[in-house]
Amino acid sequence: MSFAKVFSAQTNMLRAHIVSIEVDIVEKGLYTFSIIGLPDKAVEEARDRVSAAIKNTGFKSPKSQNHKITISLAPADIKKEGATFDLGIALGYLLATDTIRLNPHKKMFLGELSLDGSVRKINGVLPLVRHALRAGFEEVYVPFENAEEAALVHGITVYGVTHLQSVISHLNTKPNEAKQERQRTILTAQENTLIGSLPENSLLDICDVKGQESAKRGLLIAAAGGHNIAMYGPPGTGKTMLAKAFTSILPPLSFDEMLEVTSIHSVSNALDNKLVTHVPFRAPHHTSSYVSIVGGGAIPKPGEITLAHRGVLFLDEFPEFDRRVIESLREPLEEGHISIARAQGTALFPAQIMLVAAMNPCPCGNYGIVDKQCVCSPLSLDRYRRKISGPIVDRIDLWVEVSQIDYQALSNTTRAGKTSSELRKQVTSAHGHQDKRFANKKANRNSEMSARDVNELVPLDRETRELLNMSAKKLDLSARAYHRIIKLSRTIADLDESRAVGQKHILEALQYRLKSGSI
Repeated sequence: MSFAKVFSAQTNMLRAHIVSIEVDIVEKGLYTFSIIGLPDKAVEEARDRVSAAIKNTGFKSPKSQNHKITISLAPADIKKEGATFDLGIALGYLLATDTIRLNPHKKMFLGELSLDGSVRKINGVLPLVRHALRAGFEEVYVPFENAEEAALVHGITVYGVTHLQSVISHLNTKPNEAKQERQRTILTAQENTLIGSLPENSLLDICDVKGQESAKRGLLIAAAGGHNIAMYGPPGTGKTMLAKAFTSILPPLSFDEMLEVTSIHSVSNALDNKLVTHVPFRAPHHTSSYVSIVGGGAIPKPGEITLAHRGVLFLDEFPEFDRRVIESLREPLEEGHISIARAQGTALFPAQIMLVAAMNPCPCGNYGIVDKQCVCSPLSLDRYRRKISGPIVDRIDLWVEVSQIDYQALSNTTRAGKTSSELRKQVTSAHGHQDKRFANKKANRNSEMSARDVNELVPLDRETRELLNMSAKKLDLSARAYHRIIKLSRTIADLDESRAVGQKHILEALQYRLKSGSI
């Protein structure tokens, strides 16, 4: 046999692609080893990695044979990147030279090879295995360190391997009189493998924050409806603590959401050997670059906005971020995704996030504070405020003031207010109402409703509609803000276990709009 074909896969801008590894051997002629199909440098270097791994596994090295080796990675019009194909290339070569016999039908091989034949961990295994299942594959062989991640995909058999020899021992059907004692270190991962939610004690409890009941109420509403929230007030009043405690009142991800989020983090090399079972919380520093937040590069890769998908993007010191970064939030906050176009291609990255922003009233932090003097010049104060444009203000549903706390309240050692567990039950109940409401809709949460959904699913009686229209005219609300008030009111009604949106819900939603001169 001088030809063999096995299957592997790779990710490209969060999308998975099946790659056929075709190996052709010409036995007469000088030695050459070529890899074609738009390989990058890492793929081209597979020639040396694979040759050494085969030799150190006990077989003849390709470099010791006088034959021409051609390996084609198809489809040829997609650039091949990384060392994901090493395991497949090695098995394809051994199969083509009739060194081993195996049936590659409906089997996929993923993994980087060390020079001694060990199989190294790779990135992006979860989306590759999910795509393999959709493509009809029945077995997938992955590095041992990736097996737990890959086993989250039900309906396909996952094998975690530590060495090239263990794969050959498992699959080889050719008798070998000179075979050595072989390692049987291959692991069949269980399909129901799943790490539970993060323990509650690993999260900051919201009742650990003293006072600030209005801010806690705002965070509860934001969590219940998936709304964006901004907290403003003087330094040291608990804005950052509240933001960090926010995730403790959010329910854990559903299984499908967990797979989606873990796939994104796996491709981005941000998984840290832990499966994402709780909502992501991303808190980039205010000096972070535009590309690190939004994503991009010559070959577009996801940024912090996408890594926060299905979770929270916390931007502390909000006005201190670069203006380009702040303005780039417009589309993802409205559409739930972000599109990045480069010469290499266009990528559509998911970005269904809850934005939590925190900011001081001015650069020095003392503007409007009793008994303190603001030392900011009018020019710096104006520049500070202009960093937050009207369209961004419009897209943030809740603006909550976090004021100074009385020292007497700080000295109280007893916990005050509801715990995170109690608030999480309220949020879960509100999510249950929304799941029923959006059973046949694209939206999942109230904040995601379209204008048509608002008109269809949130009817208002005549008195409530008149109150809203009168308030909108007085506050000079935009059409976007008008609909966002209705969505926010629907969330408040869900927390109130109310079937209809009433005037009290509208009035509470209106008080969360940013007042003129607040920042």
